[in-house]
Amino acid sequence: MEHPAEAGGLQKGEGIMKKRNHWKLMLQLSGLVKPLSGYMVLAVLMGLAGHLCATFITVFAGFALLAGLGEPVPVSITLLFICMGGFAIMRGILRYGEQACNHFIAFKLLALIRDKVFLALRRLCPAKLEGKEKGSLISVITSDIELLEVFYAHTISPALIALLFCTGISLFLGSYHPVLGILAMVFFLIVGIVIPMAVSGLNGQAGMRFRTMSGSLSSFVLDSLRGLPEILQYHAGDKRMKEMREQTEALCIEEARMKKLSGWNTAVTNTVIWVADLAMLFVSAWLFWNGMVEFEGVVISTLTLMSSFGPVVALAALGSTLQNTFAAGNRVLDILEELPVTEEIKGRETIEFSGAGAEKVSFSYGQEEILHKVSLDIPRGAVVGIQGKSGSGKSTLLKLFMRFWETGKGEVKISGCSVDKINTANLRNMESFMTQETHLFHDSIADNLRIAKPDASQEELEQACKKASVHDFIMSLPKGYDTLVGELGDTLSGGEKQRLGLARAFLHDAPFMLLDESTSNLDSLNEAVILKSLYEERKGKTVVLVSHRKSTMGIADRVYSVEHGRMS
Repeated sequence: MEHPAEAGGLQKGEGIMKKRNHWKLMLQLSGLVKPLSGYMVLAVLMGLAGHLCATFITVFAGFALLAGLGEPVPVSITLLFICMGGFAIMRGILRYGEQACNHFIAFKLLALIRDKVFLALRRLCPAKLEGKEKGSLISVITSDIELLEVFYAHTISPALIALLFCTGISLFLGSYHPVLGILAMVFFLIVGIVIPMAVSGLNGQAGMRFRTMSGSLSSFVLDSLRGLPEILQYHAGDKRMKEMREQTEALCIEEARMKKLSGWNTAVTNTVIWVADLAMLFVSAWLFWNGMVEFEGVVISTLTLMSSFGPVVALAALGSTLQNTFAAGNRVLDILEELPVTEEIKGRETIEFSGAGAEKVSFSYGQEEILHKVSLDIPRGAVVGIQGKSGSGKSTLLKLFMRFWETGKGEVKISGCSVDKINTANLRNMESFMTQETHLFHDSIADNLRIAKPDASQEELEQACKKASVHDFIMSLPKGYDTLVGELGDTLSGGEKQRLGLARAFLHDAPFMLLDESTSNLDSLNEAVILKSLYEERKGKTVVLVSHRKSTMGIADRVYSVEHGRMS
């Protein structure tokens, strides 16, 4: 049994998680906003203006109260009420504009991030993904990226707005007396920074544990659905359900802990705000008693502080919710920053296929050597067989020809040129690779085949399927080539899927065909038909047949035997 997962950096589970502190993580995530920085500036300006409007409704109401008590005020009471009405209207408009900008930025960035993640997965495939839990990957692509909406829509601009707003309010209160401005700034810092950081510290790695457990549960459910026939056959349903309940309960316990901490966060924040309001009232009253401020300073300072905690309360609430977001951001960045086993090669001269070979190739998965000084020659136009027991390294050798992994020692060559010096697109265009497992998408047969050649005509599809001895079967289906194959091709047998995989290889029409156990799921009659077709279509083709069946080797011009990674 070969171990492809051991060659990559992303192992089963979560792989190697990079440790980033929250500041570095926020900086990296914020860097992605650069293409939309204009919208971010607009969101901050509208948010700042909107909060100022909301606060000064209360401030102007205070001035109106003072006017009613006979105290001198800067403007007439009529103008005060007109301004309050204008502030109320503008607050609604500006709030809408701020939220519209923030969510436009968030959803646009989520689309860009998804695009980046899919490109990263393409780079990492197959070597770095073969050992990765599929449920965990699905969790990253869907829910983890979706959670970043909290950061982009409700964190970046609110944090900038809070900074500018609190600075402005502190200066305004400081105009009555410096002590009042300093007092306000101290409580703004406590609510907006100290409390969120303390809550974040108490949360520890809860967010990462929650995301990891959620991904594991997704993988478990996906695995259970795929293995449902076996579960039913061997009466393993109770055991799987018990394990699923245990994972679900553990996830619920972790979530309850996070929500409890969030509740404490809200309670502490509201208590501190209450204390701040009382402190402002008593300090301003003391200053008034000592003749350091007017009565206006007591009323306006207290009312201003009471109405100005909106921006920092939004930040305080993020202390607990951001744990999940930061965990999601870490998982997304891990994929974006993961280095592939083989980098894509571009910019070199295009070559034509004229044969292939391997010279003293050695290769290991981790510490386990799979191939040892393997050499073989594959002349142009020949059918070459590679025979050996399961786990002897036959499939690995084909993957080295595809350059899915870098050769440890020795060289794998196409047309006399090492594969690590050939443009990746050029290399793949020269090769048709059929693996032991044929993956079919939940789509029509025709579209599944066109993966090999997107612009293929119906006639080309039929010709490829005839060569793979599957055309008659397709035509017997109700909708022929438009028949849906079901998720993972579950509506087809193993042999039918394998013949469709072979049809893909024929359709790609590359000069170098690498067929890994291409007839393992076929009966003797269908195998004979396909081998006959391969033999007849060999003109202009070079074929490598990997199989443990001696019958498959009947059409080979030469046969190599692999035993324990050594060629004989």
